[in-house]
Amino acid sequence: MNIKAFNKWSVDEVKVEDFGLRDYINLTPRIVPKTGSRYAGRRFRQTKTFIVERLINKLMIPGHRAKKHKITSGHCTDKTISAYSTVEKAFMLIEKKLGKNPIAVFVKALENAAPREGIVTIEYGGARYPKAVEISPQRRIDMALRLMCQGAYQKSFNSKKTIVQALAEEIINAYNCSPNSAAIAKKQELERQADASR
Repeated sequence: MNIKAFNKWSVDEVKVEDFGLRDYINLTPRIVPKTGSRYAGRRFRQTKTFIVERLINKLMIPGHRAKKHKITSGHCTDKTISAYSTVEKAFMLIEKKLGKNPIAVFVKALENAAPREGIVTIEYGGARYPKAVEISPQRRIDMALRLMCQGAYQKSFNSKKTIVQALAEEIINAYNCSPNSAAIAKKQELERQADASR
């Protein structure tokens, strides 16, 4: 039986090209991507969750930037159905604009937006030094999803643009490696800082 994501898009032809992320991006399709925290609280179990469901979960709790939660995420009602319909409509908009499978576009955008290097602060003799470190694959995906959601919410806040349009635009910009994407801009900034602190 051929199961399609949202009962619309097939994931059979979707491939993860980044070898580091291949084991961490789950492409097992679900008609309704909602497992109800089946994998919560167990280490690395979120890798068993369909990647689109992880985007939906991030939309419900996108976090804050500079302690301004309302500005980055609006009034999040924590309703699964509103986040679910937002992602579905955003994917329909992506399909309309690009004429491609939106799941494939989203997976490629995720690969492009996942930062490879970051910095940690090391204290040595009372002084603090930044040091470049490689980021683990699991954290790369988590960061990319979070930055995409935060960027979309920030662009839709106090503007005529809806969250559906902002999310679709964010995914398309990340797919095209455009610096207009908040996730791509943050990735480039992180890697620049890591490069400078070698």
